[in-house]
Amino acid sequence: MKPILKYYLVLSIAIFTLTGCSKNNDDTVDPPTLPTEVEILKQVYPDHILGYENDKMIVTKYIYLDYDDKKEKSHIQLINNADIQDMFLIKYKKGEAPSVIAKNDDPGRYRNERFFKAMYGNSEAEVIKNLTIITWCPKLVNQQLPVTTINGVDKQLLKVSTELDEHPEWADYLISAGTFNWRNIAGSSMLSVHSFAIAIDLNTAYSSYWLWDYPNADENTDIGGFINQIPQGIIDIFEKHGFIWGGKWYHYDSMHFEYRPELLTE
Repeated sequence: MKPILKYYLVLSIAIFTLTGCSKNNDDTVDPPTLPTEVEILKQVYPDHILGYENDKMIVTKYIYLDYDDKKEKSHIQLINNADIQDMFLIKYKKGEAPSVIAKNDDPGRYRNERFFKAMYGNSEAEVIKNLTIITWCPKLVNQQLPVTTINGVDKQLLKVSTELDEHPEWADYLISAGTFNWRNIAGSSMLSVHSFAIAIDLNTAYSSYWLWDYPNADENTDIGGFINQIPQGIIDIFEKHGFIWGGKWYHYDSMHFEYRPELLTE
């Protein structure tokens, strides 16, 4: 090859390389930063969070949910029409419940129903398709309970069962009052999370529920605290495996545990 041709060939390669690198650098776009709440949901429900754009979280079957609907809401409105951000509005704290809970401090009760329907089923029939039967505390209780397999809820509840089954001193508390039940929350048009087979109620004989104690109350009624009978060790084991406890709500429901790992991340 003649020296002049060799010179131009090397120069051309150098120019191409430089311009190519420059173009790639210019075209590189950093992925959008997700809101913290969406990052958490993506972490704990990786099979269901498909994306985020224009202030909408995209979930299973490409359903677009409001991350923040920009509305100021009362407690009742939050119960009935929570957006994704609202679900994290009140922080759930592991460990012992405070002796006094502020009015309407109900961490986990603000739920976006469309989000749970997208994951677990939009109808009773859809939820039933994904149910399995677990043996709850086989040594101490030996109950057969229907639980969803979505998000591995059945596996997490079995982990709870295995640990609790080593505590005969708690046997009476562990008798379950139920898991799957497609129904509305009492006094509400919203579905209970029991409808999605992600919740379990323990023995009602050792439980307190605000509407039992205040039968004529509604969400705005001032109610007092309750005397808890559920041992802290039971609560700790449920929380360890992704379940929150209804005894930490102002509108208390001490028999109730539901799978909400997004509220237990730290």
